[in-house]
Amino acid sequence: MTESSPTAAVLIIGDEVLSGRTQDTNLNTIARFLAALGIDLEEARTIGDRKDQIVDSLNALRTSHDYVFTTGGIGPTHDDITADAVATAFGVALPEHPDAVAILARRYGDDFNAARRRMARIPEGGTLIANPVTDAPGFQIGNVFVMAGVPKIMTAMLEDVAPRLRTGAVVHARTIRVTGVGEGAIADLLTAAARAEREISFGSYPFGHGSVGEMGTHLVVRGRDVARVEAATEGLLAELAAAGIEASLA
Repeated sequence: MTESSPTAAVLIIGDEVLSGRTQDTNLNTIARFLAALGIDLEEARTIGDRKDQIVDSLNALRTSHDYVFTTGGIGPTHDDITADAVATAFGVALPEHPDAVAILARRYGDDFNAARRRMARIPEGGTLIANPVTDAPGFQIGNVFVMAGVPKIMTAMLEDVAPRLRTGAVVHARTIRVTGVGEGAIADLLTAAARAEREISFGSYPFGHGSVGEMGTHLVVRGRDVARVEAATEGLLAELAAAGIEASLA
């Protein structure tokens, strides 16, 4: 963990994701959210609704990253075991949180049954994360943020999470579109650029196919110093032009 650039990990929880029944979009949303805050997302895991695996994964991630974000498993059904697993990982009790009980009681009224009451259980020492969509809260304990798996709800919860995070320097990116050649034709130029600018990240992402439609690759230049990113981008464009390779800013 570094002071200049906080790091993060995402733990996606749910058998429905692993089975293919549900397509996860939360990782992309969280990645973009963190990038805008200058927080480096370094790792993501997807696991099922198995308590021991959740505990082991959470303990590994929360000790190696500044922040951990979990999605899924905090609903009212028997297989929603994330709160239980988080409490076990931290070695604390899992009592009903009075504020969560009040929020849910207002929401459901006479329909506030035992199943829905399960969503008021918060690991001891945890603080609530507001849910403006369905009211059922997520929670934070230590450096772990536990959120819903439903994308609309998870995204809304991030509004309450953002002020709690230490931000870092934002990563700037420029994209060069190279057409007419494959990755092999520009690999040496890209390697030379990466060696010359150790503080800048260079990535290559091919598109198309030589026999069907347009073929080429997107070269992405990333770094925290915007001036160096611009200089590295202009330098790479010049090298591509000198090699007779068609390229332009995307």
